[in-house]
Amino acid sequence: MDALEVLSKRHSVRKFADTPVARESVEKMVDCARFAATAMGIQPWEFVIVTDINLRKRLADTLEFGKFVAQAPVAIVVLCKETKYYLEDGCNATENLLLAATALGLGSCWVAGDKKPYVDYIRSLVGAPAGFRVIAVVAVGYAAEETGSPAKRPLEEVIHWEKF
Repeated sequence: MDALEVLSKRHSVRKFADTPVARESVEKMVDCARFAATAMGIQPWEFVIVTDINLRKRLADTLEFGKFVAQAPVAIVVLCKETKYYLEDGCNATENLLLAATALGLGSCWVAGDKKPYVDYIRSLVGAPAGFRVIAVVAVGYAAEETGSPAKRPLEEVIHWEKF
């Protein structure tokens, strides 16, 4: 799949098959994430890979809209050291994770985020030290069913030349 196809085919998956994800695939995803754009080259990100079912269940129980994380074979917690642009950098890295998952034939879904009231608890669940912010929890696995991408607004509706 070329890059433009990956960009147009990526969509959120919330139902996962009971098929393990190869460690090599997870490492490729994180490898792609670490190449994300980063302000001033700081690269503040860290990635905690959660495959343990009990820990995934604890994460899922905490997540307001992420109960399906317990069924995903892998959850990736994206954290960033608190820097001036940690949120932008962490979001860039998370998007790269999602795109890499699509390129590898995996489904994924971004859950949670920096502004949620339970992020400190998630940080403690994965043992991240103080000074790190939770950017995302990404569920990863093979899709249990193919749902395809939801309809997107047409280009003509969203593009503006010179002025809004």
